[in-house]
Amino acid sequence: MKKILFTFLSFIIALSTVNAQKGINYFRKAGVGGKMLMSVDSSAKNLFCWNIFSNQPHTSFNFLPDVHNASVEIYFRKVDSPQHYRYTILENNKPLVVNKPIDLAQLKDANAGDEEVFRAATFGIVPIKDKIITIITYDIQKPQDVYKTVFYGKPIPRAKIQGFSKRFKTDLGVDYSWISHPKDRTKLTFTEKDDELTIIKDKSDVDYLYYISIKENKTGEIIFESTAWQYGGISEEHQFLPYVAFDKSIFKKSGDYEIIIQPRIKWEGCRDCDLSVKDREKYITRHTLSITLNEESYTKKELLIYTFAVALSIGLIFLIILYFNKKRNKRKLAEKEQQKNIAKLELNSIRSQLNPHFLFNALSGIQNLMNKNEIDNANKYLSKFARLTRNVLDDKELISLSQEKTLLDDYLQMEQLRFGFKYEIDHSEDLDLDIIEIPSMLLQPFVENAVKHGIAKKATDGKVTITMMKQANDLVLTVTDNGNGFDTKKKYMGLGLALSDGRIALLNSIYRKNRFTLAIESTTIGTNISLTLTDWL
Repeated sequence: MKKILFTFLSFIIALSTVNAQKGINYFRKAGVGGKMLMSVDSSAKNLFCWNIFSNQPHTSFNFLPDVHNASVEIYFRKVDSPQHYRYTILENNKPLVVNKPIDLAQLKDANAGDEEVFRAATFGIVPIKDKIITIITYDIQKPQDVYKTVFYGKPIPRAKIQGFSKRFKTDLGVDYSWISHPKDRTKLTFTEKDDELTIIKDKSDVDYLYYISIKENKTGEIIFESTAWQYGGISEEHQFLPYVAFDKSIFKKSGDYEIIIQPRIKWEGCRDCDLSVKDREKYITRHTLSITLNEESYTKKELLIYTFAVALSIGLIFLIILYFNKKRNKRKLAEKEQQKNIAKLELNSIRSQLNPHFLFNALSGIQNLMNKNEIDNANKYLSKFARLTRNVLDDKELISLSQEKTLLDDYLQMEQLRFGFKYEIDHSEDLDLDIIEIPSMLLQPFVENAVKHGIAKKATDGKVTITMMKQANDLVLTVTDNGNGFDTKKKYMGLGLALSDGRIALLNSIYRKNRFTLAIESTTIGTNISLTLTDWL
């Protein structure tokens, strides 16, 4: 009988706790970032709100391990224009709402406590427990500023160290020695040839959340700290893993050092906290490095040889500098150098005009899709446009053929959403796209012209073909479309092609040994543009 009574009382207590959790306390609000406030379950604890990160300036992270449901509101100042805002809601990275406008009829006046009257709209009650809810907002007048607010209702995954890589010098350059899937303690010996250590972490959806620090165990001093995870070169299951690389010079002496990888959460700034230090340890990764610095000693004979070699090198460098200073003082060389610098400035000027020209056309494409109410395509277009913008605005003069191909691929996929045409990008098998470099955005204006003025009206019947071929030592790039063609002798008002002509002329003045030759053939059944880079390979 006692056992039955105890079970019944436990059931009543559990039911009361669940009911308390379900009720939202609208009198207690917490800022969560992105113009938003939330109200949570009446008995919810451990609200770690509004965590922001230097490497993700528009992301707000809210760790809510004990919250079942939250009511989320977005607030607008008088100067804001709610009608221009759009929002997307994801649950575990799957869309629930996509690019939806604010319901203006739902707006109501709200006081934030600082005597300023706001207008507020609610996203409704959102389930948080065991989920990752992401709300993305942006103003269509400032599409580049996309704000992401994350409500994390799961335990934060503990980071795992996948390996270490020690770099050392060789006769041919550098090489690496690897330690994969290390245990809790790793022994490392650094010789004079070793110069760098890389720590590789497992991949997660919230890499921006973690930071790494290295502490000297004997003194307790933090000798290294970073949030700058890099990606590329190190992969597992076809995904690039995050890593941090640093110079071995941070280790001043032999001994034990502790690697600490933990989420950058404001543990002390939470509301209704009862998470102990022991509880927080569940989210922290610790690993011990036992470092031995093996400093080489030199004999007097070796020191004399090295000193003589350094003195000889300094003398040779001084003679070389003196020689080039004499050459530089000659008027003819100075004039050539000046002309080259002027050409480079003019080339940069043309690039600075090409970039906004391209960006304006791309933004017009987004506006066109939105005017036709093709919101899904506009959203896809905007996602492609974001990555493309980073590449276009990159200030590199030369980029690899692989990067140029990726840029063109992104652009053509964007325009496919509007016009529905087909395209191909082909290259010779004997071309190494990752090594060969060309001036950035060399082909893009011609491809844009083929789309806008060649096959845009053909819809699915249109086709653009781009080829990259090796002919002896020449690199030949072609852009072909099956549009209606144009009169090649007639001058047109289009800015892209005119700037490209001027750019090719300037490239010829800089790369005198490598002629850039442009040939255009156009008929009523299509246009072929061929650009030859002489002796480029």
